[in-house]
Amino acid sequence: MKTNRLITFLIVLGVVYSCKQNSNQKPTEPPMKKKAVVYQVFTRLFGNTNTTNKPWGTIEENGVGKFADFTDGALGEIKDLGITHIWYTGVPHHALINDYTAYGISNDDPDVVKGRAGSPYAVKDYYNVNPDLAIDPAKRLDEFKALIDRTHKTGMKVIIDIVPNHVARNYEGVTNPEGVEDFGASDDTSKEYDVNNNFYYIPGEAFKVPEWDNVYLPLGGEENPLVDAKFEEIPAKWTGNGSRLAQPNFNDWYETVKVNYGIRPDGTKDFEELPGDFWTKDYKAHFEFWKDKALPDSWYKFKDIALYWLDFGVDGFRFDMAEMVPVEFWSYLNSNIKMKNPNAFLMAEVYNPDLYRAYIHLGKMDYLYDKVDLYDSIKHIMKGYGWTDHIPVVQKKMADIEHHMLHFLENHDEQRIASPDFVGDAQLAKPAMVVSATISTSPTMIYFGQEVGEPGAEDAGFGKPTRTSIFDYIGVPHHQRWMNNKKFDGGQLSEEERNLRDFYQRLLNFTIESNALMGDYQEIHYYNKDHTQGYDHRVFSFVRWSSDEKLIIVSNFDAHKSYGFQLRVPEDVISKWQLENKGYQLEEQLYGEVNKVLSISNGRGEIQMELEPLQSFIFCLKP
Repeated sequence: MKTNRLITFLIVLGVVYSCKQNSNQKPTEPPMKKKAVVYQVFTRLFGNTNTTNKPWGTIEENGVGKFADFTDGALGEIKDLGITHIWYTGVPHHALINDYTAYGISNDDPDVVKGRAGSPYAVKDYYNVNPDLAIDPAKRLDEFKALIDRTHKTGMKVIIDIVPNHVARNYEGVTNPEGVEDFGASDDTSKEYDVNNNFYYIPGEAFKVPEWDNVYLPLGGEENPLVDAKFEEIPAKWTGNGSRLAQPNFNDWYETVKVNYGIRPDGTKDFEELPGDFWTKDYKAHFEFWKDKALPDSWYKFKDIALYWLDFGVDGFRFDMAEMVPVEFWSYLNSNIKMKNPNAFLMAEVYNPDLYRAYIHLGKMDYLYDKVDLYDSIKHIMKGYGWTDHIPVVQKKMADIEHHMLHFLENHDEQRIASPDFVGDAQLAKPAMVVSATISTSPTMIYFGQEVGEPGAEDAGFGKPTRTSIFDYIGVPHHQRWMNNKKFDGGQLSEEERNLRDFYQRLLNFTIESNALMGDYQEIHYYNKDHTQGYDHRVFSFVRWSSDEKLIIVSNFDAHKSYGFQLRVPEDVISKWQLENKGYQLEEQLYGEVNKVLSISNGRGEIQMELEPLQSFIFCLKP
């Protein structure tokens, strides 16, 4: 949840393309773990075939996807794209504008709901799932469990959201397990703060809805008995982004309330901090540290939520705005998760690079978004004003934690690549994807529709174009063409869209099978800039290697210019690879249409290179 981050108040700081040197030789070392690829899918949008796309349209007008739309066939196609994990975004029951009172669910007030379908980051009930996603809302948990089972049967892992920083203003658990009490149920609301209160309060003041700007009105201005600029909350609570106003600003996260983790209003901590040597200790030591401590109530509540979903069959979590929650809590939560499932996949939003290492080593996060460094750098290159020279700078900065920095070019918070506000053409992502997916041992993430060039052009209501709406009922046109009336065969795609998806499929499948991509990295970009005529800052090159696979990767980010040059492989790489002064055949791994020779003389290698606009090569050295 990144909308309006400028106002955020922080209280706390199988081989598809194989190139093995000797495939018949038994390995002399244990098999290397392969890269992971996460497919983020906005669950309510995936299976929606409705093309009406009326701004502020109702669920009846614009339609909605269901858990059941992820058929065995659909999941098989996703896996064949080169996917290892699916992040089903928007699964926990969040506030939305639809009448489910027949199922014991209270109606939500449009004055504190963003859009009509609601924000997935305003969770209303952590022990149930979004009723919109079920064919029978009374059996919504059963339908989600069936989806988990189908996903596992296809060979992929399941990730869902947990949003510890805030919950919906109208949080109301209707299916809590025995003994589980709702957030805030036992709070002393006469106090601004108490260590065991789940929320912060503004005693003596009632909540007031924001003053709407000239553009936005709840439900787009539609008359509704609940749209009355009133929402009863006495006393008012702090808002999710940290605003302490009884009447938050429109740009605040007004639909949510901030969770209290034992951070006093002055920013000091009401719990024990981790000893200094815990930077190097494993999750078991962290678990032991916390298990006999008296901790704030909110810590226990979110631990119980996470363990509930692990028992349900979920394989991991994406944690929203993790840096707004104290790192000590993450140490507690994640060590508890890992004690139950050591292989749980834990990824999180942290946008302050100064906090990365704390949230990895102390918070025991597996993966953090590499947004501020790699994503932003590559975006600037794609837009034409950034230089590839900055990529090695980023990689050097992240060298000690590179495995933990998850790479992406799209997600639900970011602009679609094909939108005019990004680069307006999905083809420009090709070199960027090659670099992003192969430069590091970290996981790669793509957003559904990215692989067919979805531009996010719809005016859905609260959510505006360039980002596919997360707030309203809407169809996703390019994705719908791939879905082809739920045949999931790409039958309505244009040739360009089919070719783009084919590119993603080739690239991602290569990455999840390559040993070299879990091995060593060295950039050869600056060496070539200094010594190679015809090579400039629109080209980028590097090498990756393991004991049985050696790769030379080169990409042209220029959409209009071809490059011809002698790509040089420096002496130290040749020495590390233990190569002789002779010619070595190279096999191209994406399309297999270009074969080159690495010629080595005097300990230095050269490859005659011709790069067309936006072209990338992944060359594998043959023995």
